Amino acid sequence: MSFSGHTARKRFGQHWLRDASVLDRILAAAELQPQDRVLEVGPGRGALTELLLSSSAAAVHVVELDRDLVDGLQKRFGLHPRFSMQQGDVLKVTLSLPDGDPADKVVANIPYNITGPLLEKLVGRLDRPVDPPYQRLVLLVQKEVADRICARPGHSSFSALSVRMQLLADCRKVCSVPPRCFQPPPKVNSEVIVLDPLPPDQRLELALARRVEGLLKQAFHSRRKMLRNTLNSVVSADQLEALACDAGISLQQRPQDIAPQNWVALARGLNQGE
Repeated sequence: MSFSGHTARKRFGQHWLRDASVLDRILAAAELQPQDRVLEVGPGRGALTELLLSSSAAAVHVVELDRDLVDGLQKRFGLHPRFSMQQGDVLKVTLSLPDGDPADKVVANIPYNITGPLLEKLVGRLDRPVDPPYQRLVLLVQKEVADRICARPGHSSFSALSVRMQLLADCRKVCSVPPRCFQPPPKVNSEVIVLDPLPPDQRLELALARRVEGLLKQAFHSRRKMLRNTLNSVVSADQLEALACDAGISLQQRPQDIAPQNWVALARGLNQGE
């Protein structure tokens, strides 16, 4: 079939990015090198795939759920020696190239309805990061998600997700993408972000990661309350006061005011006190 016979399907979260300048920004952000093996999630009709194949990357592997799009992509790129494709649900399939080895970099226009679980699959969790990590991920996501991932302490968008992602990767924004850049246009604004996962020797050790995760869940469950009132069940008030002071934290602060490394310092103090 040709792509002309295919319409975007809401249940797959399909919105075709058609703005050439944004596509160029995504490609530039990936900084592809001749040795790079690229994974593209949700290639759609292949606008970005074409650019990736025009780069110097060694291989471009795409994962597409929609069987009808797979047919069109195969007709368009199937003869290209550096192209390979996998049909299936990205959350369920093994993300490896035909030779069985993983990609180095990920480029994805993420379906917004699976953003959370896809981030976990591509980056991991504090206590279970993806190993080995990708060198870089360039992701087109909903602006609200981008704001939360990249937010700084004290910003209204700063959240537990901000802390988790910033402890797993260096995170930055590339450009805003308004609805008019897509066909059909989504109802929300979007943003291109870059995530550079931290190397294994910079990750939190397991016990510390678990403690940080526990603190985040407890504190951000009542994000408008001061830490004095959200963490009062962790240890005695006097101990908590001392540990917070050592971590550079005031218990009169709210969770969205605490930088990721201060959460780590508090968690480390709690673990050492046990």
